[in-house]
Amino acid sequence: MRIRVATFNVENLDDRAGLPPLDARVAVLRPTLLTLRADVLCLQEVGAQRLTKHGPRVLAALDRLVEGTPYSSFERVFTLGSSGNVSDVHNLVVFSRFPVRAHAQHKNDLVPRPVVYLTTSPHPDEPERISWDRPFLHVELELPDGRTLHVVNAHLRAPLASNIEGQKLARAWRTASGWAEGFYVASLKRAGQALEIRLLVDRLLDADAQALVLVAGDLNADLGETALRILRARVEDTGSEALAGRELVALDELVPEERRFTVLHAGRKRLLDHLLASRALARGHEETVILNEALGDEWEAEQRGEVAVGSFHAPMLATLEL
Repeated sequence: MRIRVATFNVENLDDRAGLPPLDARVAVLRPTLLTLRADVLCLQEVGAQRLTKHGPRVLAALDRLVEGTPYSSFERVFTLGSSGNVSDVHNLVVFSRFPVRAHAQHKNDLVPRPVVYLTTSPHPDEPERISWDRPFLHVELELPDGRTLHVVNAHLRAPLASNIEGQKLARAWRTASGWAEGFYVASLKRAGQALEIRLLVDRLLDADAQALVLVAGDLNADLGETALRILRARVEDTGSEALAGRELVALDELVPEERRFTVLHAGRKRLLDHLLASRALARGHEETVILNEALGDEWEAEQRGEVAVGSFHAPMLATLEL
Protein backbone atom coordinates (compact mmCIF):
# COMPACT_ATOMS: atom_id res chain seq x y z
CA MET A 1 0.00 0.00 0.00
CA ARG A 2 1.56 3.25 -1.16
CA ILE A 3 0.43 6.55 0.38
CA ARG A 4 1.37 10.16 -0.30
CA VAL A 5 1.46 12.61 2.62
CA ALA A 6 2.06 16.35 2.24
CA THR A 7 2.32 19.56 4.20
CA PHE A 8 1.81 23.07 2.87
CA ASN A 9 1.59 26.48 4.52
CA VAL A 10 -0.82 28.25 2.17
CA GLU A 11 -0.01 31.55 3.91
CA ASN A 12 -3.02 33.68 4.78
CA LEU A 13 -5.61 31.90 2.67
CA ASP A 14 -8.35 34.51 2.96
CA ASP A 15 -10.29 37.14 1.05
CA ARG A 16 -9.77 40.06 3.43
CA ALA A 17 -8.53 43.52 2.46
CA GLY A 18 -4.81 43.85 1.84
CA LEU A 19 -4.47 40.39 0.29
CA PRO A 20 -4.50 39.49 -3.41
CA PRO A 21 -7.95 38.59 -4.79
CA LEU A 22 -8.98 35.09 -3.80
CA ASP A 23 -9.52 34.03 -7.42
CA ALA A 24 -5.92 34.97 -8.21
CA ARG A 25 -4.69 32.93 -5.26
CA VAL A 26 -6.81 29.94 -6.22
CA ALA A 27 -5.40 30.09 -9.75
CA VAL A 28 -1.88 29.68 -8.32
CA LEU A 29 -2.48 27.39 -5.35
CA ARG A 30 -4.94 24.88 -6.84
CA PRO A 31 -2.51 23.52 -9.49
CA THR A 32 0.02 22.96 -6.69
CA LEU A 33 -2.47 20.93 -4.67
CA LEU A 34 -3.32 18.90 -7.76
CA THR A 35 0.37 18.25 -8.41
CA LEU A 36 0.78 16.87 -4.89
CA ARG A 37 -1.93 14.23 -5.39
CA ALA A 38 -1.78 13.68 -1.64
CA ASP A 39 -3.77 11.04 0.21
CA VAL A 40 -3.22 13.03 3.40
CA LEU A 41 -2.75 16.80 3.15
CA CYS A 42 -1.86 19.05 6.10
CA LEU A 43 -2.45 22.78 5.58
CA GLN A 44 -1.50 25.74 7.76
CA GLU A 45 -2.66 29.38 7.80
CA VAL A 46 -6.19 28.79 6.54
CA GLY A 47 -8.42 31.80 7.19
CA ALA A 48 -12.15 31.72 7.92
CA GLN A 49 -14.81 34.09 6.60
CA ARG A 50 -18.30 35.25 7.52
CA LEU A 51 -20.90 34.67 4.82
CA THR A 52 -23.25 37.09 6.59
CA LYS A 53 -22.41 40.08 8.77
CA HIS A 54 -23.18 38.39 12.08
CA GLY A 55 -22.92 34.77 11.02
CA PRO A 56 -20.28 32.30 12.21
CA ARG A 57 -16.99 32.05 10.38
CA VAL A 58 -16.60 29.18 7.91
CA LEU A 59 -13.76 27.96 5.71
CA ALA A 60 -15.25 29.44 2.55
CA ALA A 61 -11.92 30.37 0.96
CA LEU A 62 -10.69 26.82 1.47
CA ASP A 63 -13.88 25.45 -0.06
CA ARG A 64 -13.23 27.67 -3.07
CA LEU A 65 -9.65 26.45 -3.31
CA VAL A 66 -10.48 22.73 -3.35
CA GLU A 67 -13.63 23.03 -5.43
CA GLY A 68 -13.48 20.61 -8.36
CA THR A 69 -10.45 18.75 -6.95
CA PRO A 70 -10.31 15.29 -5.32
CA TYR A 71 -9.78 17.00 -1.96
CA SER A 72 -13.36 18.28 -2.02
CA SER A 73 -14.57 14.72 -1.35
CA PHE A 74 -11.92 13.91 1.30
CA GLU A 75 -12.68 13.86 4.99
CA ARG A 76 -11.65 17.12 6.63
CA VAL A 77 -10.64 18.02 10.19
CA PHE A 78 -9.70 21.52 11.39
CA THR A 79 -8.81 23.36 14.57
CA LEU A 80 -11.26 25.48 16.53
CA GLY A 81 -10.70 28.64 18.53
CA SER A 82 -11.53 29.16 22.21
CA SER A 83 -15.11 30.10 21.26
CA GLY A 84 -15.69 26.68 19.74
CA ASN A 85 -15.72 28.09 16.20
CA VAL A 86 -12.96 28.37 13.63
CA SER A 87 -10.61 31.29 14.18
CA ASP A 88 -10.42 34.17 11.72
CA VAL A 89 -6.82 33.30 10.77
CA HIS A 90 -4.22 30.55 11.12
CA ASN A 91 -6.48 27.50 11.24
CA LEU A 92 -4.94 24.06 10.71
CA VAL A 93 -6.65 21.64 8.33
CA VAL A 94 -6.10 17.96 7.55
CA PHE A 95 -7.61 16.43 4.41
CA SER A 96 -7.69 12.64 4.25
CA ARG A 97 -8.62 10.07 1.63
CA PHE A 98 -8.87 7.62 4.53
CA PRO A 99 -11.63 7.51 7.17
CA VAL A 100 -11.09 9.60 10.31
CA ARG A 101 -11.31 7.47 13.45
CA ALA A 102 -10.82 10.26 15.96
CA HIS A 103 -9.32 13.70 16.30
CA ALA A 104 -8.32 16.16 19.01
CA GLN A 105 -6.49 19.43 19.39
CA HIS A 106 -4.02 20.32 22.13
CA LYS A 107 -2.96 23.66 23.54
CA ASN A 108 -1.40 23.82 27.00
CA ASP A 109 -3.25 20.73 28.20
CA LEU A 110 -0.25 18.36 28.04
CA VAL A 111 2.18 21.14 29.01
CA PRO A 112 0.85 23.70 31.52
CA ARG A 113 1.27 27.38 30.75
CA PRO A 114 4.74 28.41 32.01
CA VAL A 115 5.06 31.22 34.52
CA VAL A 116 7.58 33.96 33.74
CA TYR A 117 8.67 37.26 35.24
CA LEU A 118 9.18 39.84 32.49
CA THR A 119 12.02 42.14 33.47
CA THR A 120 11.23 44.83 30.90
CA SER A 121 7.48 45.00 31.53
CA PRO A 122 5.92 47.70 33.75
CA HIS A 123 5.28 44.98 36.39
CA PRO A 124 8.53 43.01 36.68
CA ASP A 125 7.59 41.51 40.07
CA GLU A 126 4.25 40.11 38.89
CA PRO A 127 4.20 36.60 37.38
CA GLU A 128 2.66 36.14 33.95
CA ARG A 129 1.45 32.91 32.39
CA ILE A 130 2.50 32.29 28.81
CA SER A 131 0.18 30.38 26.48
CA TRP A 132 0.87 29.08 23.00
CA ASP A 133 -0.44 31.08 20.05
CA ARG A 134 -2.52 28.22 18.64
CA PRO A 135 -3.27 24.52 19.13
CA PHE A 136 -1.92 21.59 17.18
CA LEU A 137 -4.16 18.97 15.62
CA HIS A 138 -3.98 15.18 16.13
CA VAL A 139 -5.98 13.06 13.68
CA GLU A 140 -6.28 9.27 13.72
CA LEU A 141 -6.82 7.81 10.24
CA GLU A 142 -7.93 4.27 9.38
CA LEU A 143 -5.70 2.79 6.70
CA PRO A 144 -7.09 0.17 4.26
CA ASP A 145 -5.31 -2.65 6.15
CA GLY A 146 -6.96 -1.60 9.43
CA ARG A 147 -3.92 0.07 10.99
CA THR A 148 -4.06 3.58 12.37
CA LEU A 149 -2.02 6.45 10.98
CA HIS A 150 -1.58 9.21 13.57
CA VAL A 151 -1.17 12.60 11.89
CA VAL A 152 -0.11 15.65 13.87
CA ASN A 153 -0.51 18.96 12.01
CA ALA A 154 1.30 21.85 13.69
CA HIS A 155 2.29 25.46 13.15
CA LEU A 156 4.82 26.52 15.75
CA ARG A 157 5.47 30.08 16.85
CA ALA A 158 7.51 32.12 14.37
CA PRO A 159 10.90 33.52 15.48
CA LEU A 160 9.43 36.99 15.93
CA ALA A 161 9.50 38.72 19.30
CA SER A 162 6.30 38.45 21.35
CA ASN A 163 4.74 41.65 22.61
CA ILE A 164 5.97 43.02 25.94
CA GLU A 165 3.68 45.61 27.54
CA GLY A 166 5.03 49.11 27.06
CA GLN A 167 7.93 48.04 24.85
CA LYS A 168 6.46 48.58 21.37
CA LEU A 169 6.21 51.79 19.33
CA ALA A 170 3.91 50.84 16.47
CA ARG A 171 6.00 48.19 14.65
CA ALA A 172 9.33 49.20 16.21
CA TRP A 173 10.64 48.41 19.66
CA ARG A 174 11.25 50.99 22.38
CA THR A 175 14.38 49.25 23.74
CA ALA A 176 16.74 46.49 22.65
CA SER A 177 16.18 44.79 26.00
CA GLY A 178 12.42 44.75 25.40
CA TRP A 179 12.89 43.21 21.99
CA ALA A 180 15.30 40.64 23.45
CA GLU A 181 12.85 39.62 26.14
CA GLY A 182 10.05 39.40 23.57
CA PHE A 183 12.27 37.16 21.45
CA TYR A 184 12.95 35.02 24.52
CA VAL A 185 9.20 34.61 25.12
CA ALA A 186 8.66 33.65 21.48
CA SER A 187 11.41 31.04 21.77
CA LEU A 188 9.79 29.71 24.94
CA LYS A 189 6.46 29.35 23.13
CA ARG A 190 8.00 27.53 20.18
CA ALA A 191 9.96 25.12 22.39
CA GLY A 192 6.92 24.57 24.62
CA GLN A 193 4.72 23.69 21.66
CA ALA A 194 7.37 21.24 20.47
CA LEU A 195 7.50 19.68 23.94
CA GLU A 196 3.71 19.25 23.97
CA ILE A 197 3.83 17.42 20.64
CA ARG A 198 6.74 15.30 21.88
CA LEU A 199 4.72 14.25 24.93
CA LEU A 200 1.82 13.20 22.70
CA VAL A 201 4.16 11.20 20.46
CA ASP A 202 5.58 9.40 23.50
CA ARG A 203 2.07 8.57 24.71
CA LEU A 204 1.27 7.05 21.32
CA LEU A 205 4.48 5.02 21.37
CA ASP A 206 3.79 3.93 24.96
CA ALA A 207 0.51 2.45 23.75
CA ASP A 208 2.09 0.86 20.65
CA ALA A 209 5.84 0.79 20.03
CA GLN A 210 5.12 0.28 16.31
CA ALA A 211 2.68 3.17 16.03
CA LEU A 212 2.60 4.95 12.67
CA VAL A 213 3.06 8.61 13.60
CA LEU A 214 3.59 11.58 11.30
CA VAL A 215 4.30 15.09 12.58
CA ALA A 216 3.81 17.60 9.77
CA GLY A 217 3.68 21.33 9.37
CA ASP A 218 5.37 24.70 9.51
CA LEU A 219 7.60 24.23 12.54
CA ASN A 220 9.45 27.54 12.06
CA ALA A 221 12.81 25.95 12.84
CA ASP A 222 15.63 24.26 10.95
CA LEU A 223 16.67 20.70 11.74
CA GLY A 224 19.37 21.67 14.24
CA GLU A 225 17.30 24.19 16.22
CA THR A 226 15.83 23.57 19.66
CA ALA A 227 12.24 22.85 18.62
CA LEU A 228 13.29 20.19 16.10
CA ARG A 229 15.71 18.60 18.56
CA ILE A 230 12.89 18.34 21.11
CA LEU A 231 10.57 16.79 18.55
CA ARG A 232 13.07 14.34 17.09
CA ALA A 233 14.64 13.11 20.36
CA ARG A 234 17.62 11.66 18.51
CA VAL A 235 19.91 9.21 20.27
CA GLU A 236 22.80 11.66 19.91
CA ASP A 237 20.77 14.04 22.12
CA THR A 238 19.17 11.58 24.58
CA GLY A 239 22.40 9.57 24.88
CA SER A 240 20.35 6.39 25.19
CA GLU A 241 20.15 3.58 22.64
CA ALA A 242 17.21 2.28 24.68
CA LEU A 243 15.25 5.33 23.45
CA ALA A 244 16.14 4.85 19.78
CA GLY A 245 12.60 3.67 19.05
CA ARG A 246 11.27 7.03 20.23
CA GLU A 247 13.19 9.01 17.62
CA LEU A 248 11.31 10.79 14.86
CA VAL A 249 12.98 10.56 11.47
CA ALA A 250 13.09 13.79 9.46
CA LEU A 251 11.93 12.64 6.03
CA ASP A 252 12.99 16.03 4.63
CA GLU A 253 16.58 15.30 5.65
CA LEU A 254 16.57 12.71 2.86
CA VAL A 255 16.06 15.39 0.18
CA PRO A 256 19.26 16.28 -1.74
CA GLU A 257 20.96 19.16 0.04
CA GLU A 258 20.66 21.59 -2.86
CA ARG A 259 16.86 21.13 -2.81
CA ARG A 260 16.46 20.95 0.98
CA PHE A 261 14.64 24.22 1.67
CA THR A 262 11.03 25.40 1.97
CA VAL A 263 11.59 29.16 2.47
CA LEU A 264 13.91 31.74 0.92
CA HIS A 265 14.73 34.67 3.20
CA ALA A 266 17.15 37.37 2.00
CA GLY A 267 18.81 34.82 -0.26
CA ARG A 268 19.16 32.22 2.52
CA LYS A 269 17.64 28.78 2.03
CA ARG A 270 15.67 27.72 5.12
CA LEU A 271 14.05 24.39 5.93
CA LEU A 272 11.17 25.46 8.18
CA ASP A 273 8.46 23.01 7.08
CA HIS A 274 8.87 19.36 7.98
CA LEU A 275 7.60 15.78 7.80
CA LEU A 276 8.76 13.78 10.82
CA ALA A 277 7.98 10.06 11.04
CA SER A 278 8.12 7.43 13.75
CA ARG A 279 10.57 4.61 13.10
CA ALA A 280 7.80 2.21 12.07
CA LEU A 281 6.43 4.71 9.56
CA ALA A 282 9.84 5.79 8.27
CA ARG A 283 10.72 2.19 7.34
CA GLY A 284 8.30 2.55 4.43
CA HIS A 285 9.85 5.78 3.13
CA GLU A 286 10.40 5.85 -0.64
CA GLU A 287 10.87 9.50 -1.56
CA THR A 288 10.48 13.04 -0.28
CA VAL A 289 10.26 16.02 -2.62
CA ILE A 290 10.00 19.76 -1.96
CA LEU A 291 8.28 21.78 -4.68
CA ASN A 292 10.50 24.84 -4.39
CA GLU A 293 11.43 25.44 -8.04
CA ALA A 294 9.47 28.69 -8.32
CA LEU A 295 9.73 29.81 -4.69
CA GLY A 296 10.00 33.57 -4.18
CA ASP A 297 12.13 35.32 -1.57
CA GLU A 298 9.83 36.45 1.27
CA TRP A 299 12.19 39.15 2.58
CA GLU A 300 12.78 40.72 -0.83
CA ALA A 301 9.04 40.74 -1.51
CA GLU A 302 8.38 42.43 1.84
CA GLN A 303 10.91 45.15 1.00
CA ARG A 304 8.99 45.80 -2.21
CA GLY A 305 5.66 45.82 -0.37
CA GLU A 306 4.45 42.71 -2.18
CA VAL A 307 2.06 40.10 -0.78
CA ALA A 308 2.27 36.49 -1.95
CA VAL A 309 -0.29 35.47 -4.55
CA GLY A 310 0.76 31.88 -3.96
CA SER A 311 2.85 31.20 -0.85
CA PHE A 312 6.38 31.92 0.30
CA HIS A 313 6.46 28.37 1.69
CA ALA A 314 7.10 25.39 -0.56
CA PRO A 315 4.95 22.28 -0.10
CA MET A 316 6.63 19.02 0.87
CA LEU A 317 5.49 15.54 -0.19
CA ALA A 318 6.61 12.12 1.04
CA THR A 319 5.73 8.78 -0.53
CA LEU A 320 5.58 5.77 1.78
CA GLU A 321 5.06 2.06 1.15
CA LEU A 322 3.28 0.52 4.16
